[in-house]
Amino acid sequence: MARLRFLTAGESHGPGLTGILEGLPAGLPVSAAAIDRELARRQRGFGAGGRMRIERDQVQITAGVLAGRTTGAPMALTLANLDHAHWRDRDIPPMTVPRPGHADLTAAVKYGYPDLRFGLERASARETAMRVALGAVAKQLLTEFGIHLGGYVVSLGTAAAALGEPSPDGAVYAARCASAEQNDVRCPVPEAVEPLRAAVQGAIAARDTLGGVIEVAAWGLPPGLGSHVHWDRRLDTRCAAALCSIPAVKGVEFGVGFAVTTRFGTAAQDALEVHDGVLRHRTNRAGGLEGGISNGAPLVLRAALKPIASTLTPQDSVDLATGQAAAARYERSDICQVPRAVPIAEAVLALELADALLEKLGGDSLDELRQRFALLRGADLRSLPMHNQPWRFD
Repeated sequence: MARLRFLTAGESHGPGLTGILEGLPAGLPVSAAAIDRELARRQRGFGAGGRMRIERDQVQITAGVLAGRTTGAPMALTLANLDHAHWRDRDIPPMTVPRPGHADLTAAVKYGYPDLRFGLERASARETAMRVALGAVAKQLLTEFGIHLGGYVVSLGTAAAALGEPSPDGAVYAARCASAEQNDVRCPVPEAVEPLRAAVQGAIAARDTLGGVIEVAAWGLPPGLGSHVHWDRRLDTRCAAALCSIPAVKGVEFGVGFAVTTRFGTAAQDALEVHDGVLRHRTNRAGGLEGGISNGAPLVLRAALKPIASTLTPQDSVDLATGQAAAARYERSDICQVPRAVPIAEAVLALELADALLEKLGGDSLDELRQRFALLRGADLRSLPMHNQPWRFD
């Protein structure tokens, strides 16, 4: 059972979103301003749709925090949907033509909805605003232990930034993340910014949409988070599931990822060396994980996002009310959501890493966690005494 659990509720055009975060230790300083900064990052990015000109997300913390610190009780957050004013007290036109690539049809099949908007309202990526808010709290917990994370865009369509192999040096990722925030496509490589913007411009001109790949990294992680003993305790399992829960994500890879399949084994692993008794990985092809457990190197993941299914160019569908062929109706959406997905990916990863850290440390207060963190076993020879004797299973 997870130590850190969360729930979100709310519809895309309803009054607002609600989030509950349970399992936080008592005594954690929580900044609403820091949460709002993450929410603002989610609303920025070249290719964003019209709704981002309406919403100005600001969190309201309604439970679990007193005098600026968590109490150990469940934390509750709310976000108002400013766009709700355009939908309140009016008749909603029927929606009977499912849009290809959305949950319109499958949700209606599962729940028997009489109108497709019932599924659209909850399946909408608007829900990720609350996960960004919850993830911002998880980031504040991780920062207390020197753990930081960030992300950036690797490619949009066929335009890509050259980044090379994953690095074992956390400073590389800190610099990339800082650089990515300086442009509206969130790319850390300056010479790739204009080609990426041009790719989005091409989609705009074609009245189409564009997907891409983002990379998210966490550095300062201690070794030993996660476990190899059960499939659902593996940290790679948990992180991959978190990223795949983001709408439009169609694939996740760690470290070198799928490219490792083209190499011999000797060029796919991370050789070990020792410096002053401390074990280090010479490279980071595995992306900071071995056997489902963090190894102390930066955790590096990539997520592939498909083009958004709502397109200005009509797509063929069927009107469920008449059984006749019909064009799917366009719903206001992004042309390219990939830059805006970066803080979402950071948020869901932060929640998983915070859960893994709490699982490792135990304790009910921040002071207890700090004491136990200081006692964690490191990847050094002194912490790993071997009896170096033969033994038998019986």
